[in-house]
Amino acid sequence: MTVVDTDRIDMADTSDERTLDEMFEWLEPAPEGFKVEIVEGTVHMSPQRDTHWEIIRRIVRALEDRFGMDVKALSDVRIDFGEGNGFAPDVMKLFDKSAKDSRGRWLPEHVEFVAEVISKGTAAADYGPKKDAYAAAGIPVFLIVDPYTGRCLLHSEPKDAGYHKKLVVDFGIDVDLTDTSVDLVLKTDAFPRD
Repeated sequence: MTVVDTDRIDMADTSDERTLDEMFEWLEPAPEGFKVEIVEGTVHMSPQRDTHWEIIRRIVRALEDRFGMDVKALSDVRIDFGEGNGFAPDVMKLFDKSAKDSRGRWLPEHVEFVAEVISKGTAAADYGPKKDAYAAAGIPVFLIVDPYTGRCLLHSEPKDAGYHKKLVVDFGIDVDLTDTSVDLVLKTDAFPRD
């Protein structure tokens, strides 16, 4: 059994040009209950918290209610977003006609929607480099859900490696995605807070 007493582990030196595949192979198997991502060459291991999972479950349920049980909604599945970035988004919805590539992987251009639920140890990555990578990849809709502030930040209209539209919504107020390709209203009144 591996014991980790923090919710983030950094691997500072990636100057030996390790590929993402090599880095993930080195990290397997991850300790049970931990999510592993590589953001700008730094390894992040986050324990799954009750609050975190409850919000993820509600977002996935909203996608299923809107698009049916066959919706291509995934959680914690690795997808690479450029050099040094192997993310496992909390929730992602793929475009309906998406198919894995010849290596059996989803590509950034398959992703229509990403939701990241903030953890204390990984908040800086979600608000910074991950948001930037999603925008640069042209992900149409990126939602940050922050149980510490009780707010959602909706980013849309990616252009020139940034998002040009941002909406801040407090928990308890619906997040209106009807003017995006996701076309749903996400209820936040039951989102728990940390």
